[in-house]
Amino acid sequence: MISTFAIARLPRIEFGAGSIAKLPGLVAQYGNRVLLVTGRHSFVSSAHWPTLLAALAKAGIGWEHTHIDDEPSPQQVDQTVQQYSSNDIQIVVGIGGGSVLDAAKAIAGLLPSGDSVLDYLEGVGPEKPYHGPATPFIAVPTTAGTGSEATKNAVLSVRGANGFKKSFRHDLLVPEVALLDPDLLATCPPAQIAANAMDALTQLLESYVSSKANPLTDALAESGLRAVREGLFAWYDGGAGAPAGRAHMAYAALLSGICLAQTGLGSVHGLASPLGAFFPIPHGVVCGTLVGAATRINLAALTEREPHHPAWHKYARAGDLLYGRHFPTAEESHAALLVLLDDWTERLALPRLNRYGIEEGDFARIVANSRGGSMKTNPLLLNDVEITEILQQRL
Repeated sequence: MISTFAIARLPRIEFGAGSIAKLPGLVAQYGNRVLLVTGRHSFVSSAHWPTLLAALAKAGIGWEHTHIDDEPSPQQVDQTVQQYSSNDIQIVVGIGGGSVLDAAKAIAGLLPSGDSVLDYLEGVGPEKPYHGPATPFIAVPTTAGTGSEATKNAVLSVRGANGFKKSFRHDLLVPEVALLDPDLLATCPPAQIAANAMDALTQLLESYVSSKANPLTDALAESGLRAVREGLFAWYDGGAGAPAGRAHMAYAALLSGICLAQTGLGSVHGLASPLGAFFPIPHGVVCGTLVGAATRINLAALTEREPHHPAWHKYARAGDLLYGRHFPTAEESHAALLVLLDDWTERLALPRLNRYGIEEGDFARIVANSRGGSMKTNPLLLNDVEITEILQQRL
C-alpha cells in the first residue's frame, strides 16, 4: 500500500547550460518593470550581467537593482520593500546564492502591501496570517546548495546573543519559475562548492529519512544522491569533468529543495538555526561539518530504540547510492555511509565548530533552541544528550 501524501506547489523549472538567455523572455511574461536582486560581486562582475541588461533593454523592460551582502536580515528586507514599493515593480528576479534568493523571495512577497516581514516571521512578532498578493518571482541560483529556488521559505537572520534564524513561509512565495543554468556556477570557489554541496547532500539525506517522507520524495531524493555521487568531486576537483559535475550538483540541489519543501528536514537543520543565529557560521558549513555526526547519532538511536523504523533501512540504501554499489547487509551499508560522510567532511576541509568561537559552554543554549520545525521531522526524537553529542563530535 502507498500511504496518503500531498505535494505542495512547485515552480516551473527551466534547467540547462545557457538557459540564462531565456530570462528576459520569462520576465516579459510578467511585466516590463523588474527588480533585480543579486549578491554584491559575483554575478554583477561576470560577463552575464551586461548581457542580461542589454537583453532587458532590447525587450523594453525597465529595471532596478539591489544587492544582498550576507545572510539577509528582516531589517534589510523591510528597507528594500520600502525603497521599491512605489516603483511599480511587476516582477522580482533573484540571481545568486540561497541568501539572495531568500531575500528576494521575501521582498517579492511584501512589495504589494509594504508590510514589515516581522509581521509574518515564524516565532517573531505577531505572526499574522499572510494572504498575499505576492509579486511574481523568478529564482536564478548561482550556487548549488540550498534549493531555495524550489521552496516557499525565506530564511532571515539576526545574529548575536539574542539572535534568531526564522522563516517567512507561504505557498504564495514559491517562485513562478526556477531557472537553473549550471554555467552560472563556474566561478564558485572551492570552499563555497564544499559548503553548498554538503548542504544539498544533507537536505537530500534528511528529507529521505524524514518522518514525512513519501514515495515520490524518496524517488527524487535517491536521484539526487546519485547526482551528488557523480557531481560533487568532479566539480570540486576541477578539470575536464567540472562542467558535468556542475550540472549534476545543480540538479541535486534543486531536488534537495523540492524534497525538503514536502517533507521537512532533521537534526542537522534543527541545530543550524541556533548555530547560525548565535555565531558567524555559514549555513552550508554547519551542514557539512555536522551531517556525519548527526547520521551516526541517528543510526545509534534507531538501532537501540526503533530497529524496524523505515529510516534504518533508508540509511543503508543511502550508503549504497553514495558508494555506487550494494553492500551485503544493512549494517555494512551503515558503516560505509558513516566512513564516506567523515571522509568527505575532511576531504572538503569543512571546519570544526570551534573555528567560529563555539565552546562546550554554549551547548546547552544551542540544544535548547534547536527544537524547531526541522527537529520535529527527524526520523525519531533525540534527547538532549544525543543532540549534545552531535555538537561534541564536531567541536
